[in-house]
Amino acid sequence: MDNRALVPLAIALILAGLLWLLAPVLTPFAAAALLAYLGDPLVDRLEARRVPRTLGVVLVFLLLAGAVLAAVMVILPLAGEQLWRLLERLPGWLEQAQARFPILAELDLTRLVELAREHWQAAGGWAQTVLASASRSGLALLAWLANLLLIPVLTFYLLRDWDNLVARIRELLPRPWEPLIVDLTRDADEALGAFLRGQVSVMLALAAVYAGGLWALGINAPILIGLLAGLVSFIPYLGLVVGIAVAGLVAWFQFQEVWALLGVAAVFGIGQVLETAVFTPWFVGDRIGLHPVAVIFAVLAGGQLFGFVGMLLALPAAAVIAVLLRHAHQRYLESEAYAGE
Repeated sequence: MDNRALVPLAIALILAGLLWLLAPVLTPFAAAALLAYLGDPLVDRLEARRVPRTLGVVLVFLLLAGAVLAAVMVILPLAGEQLWRLLERLPGWLEQAQARFPILAELDLTRLVELAREHWQAAGGWAQTVLASASRSGLALLAWLANLLLIPVLTFYLLRDWDNLVARIRELLPRPWEPLIVDLTRDADEALGAFLRGQVSVMLALAAVYAGGLWALGINAPILIGLLAGLVSFIPYLGLVVGIAVAGLVAWFQFQEVWALLGVAAVFGIGQVLETAVFTPWFVGDRIGLHPVAVIFAVLAGGQLFGFVGMLLALPAAAVIAVLLRHAHQRYLESEAYAGE
């Protein structure tokens, strides 16, 4: 056997070992690389319009920072306030439900609400507890702050030099393999870009549709429920199921009328139609090329193997694997083994 064929395998094993050993250190680099990857197309568009690369990076960087700040300072407190109001109104709703349906009187639902409120109040001090324990370990706190501050710095430099880094990596590729690797990388980049940028857009659009529809119906906590259903919609049909379940319960306790349940079903039905007919074709298209069954299997397999992080990474990994399989399938069709020669 030619020993040269083992060189790529040895290099891959060494890189995998280094990644495993340096995983804690590489976390801010991975986060910065992801943000730079998402922002690079915007910088390229600005550069194509004769905006200097550095200025384009500053503009995109400010846009990303503004979006994160808006989410943290506006949306999250508003959703938390709506959750608190929802918990405050639950006892009254439960009393009405128990008066209307005597069978519910046998259940100690009020105690469940009190427990929920107690845990929610306790959760308010969770951040203070974490910070207090971290402050007792100065080195751990400094390391955490350093990693947090490194992310925007690394993102800026990676965005500025992204095209140069890609060109340098391409120059290092073995010349016989360079065309194939470039083709695979280009296709994988299109699939990943379509998924990451498109899926985030679909999730936000669905959250807006759900929140707007529930607000029009007069359902309590529409922003909270809309955000919840929209953000978990990266798993097929999970956003629909979670949204109908949570909004249906709130609508029933609030109004105790069938029309409210029908309205909730209509809102999420319209959202599902818009996702299938408008949002996904518009924001994502067919560039990922994954069958819905394959999508569901990838998410479940990722969750089984690596937990919640595996569920988040399942679809990007599946998109790349689909690209590799399509190339392998094309090579097989062009091979002598397939032709029977």
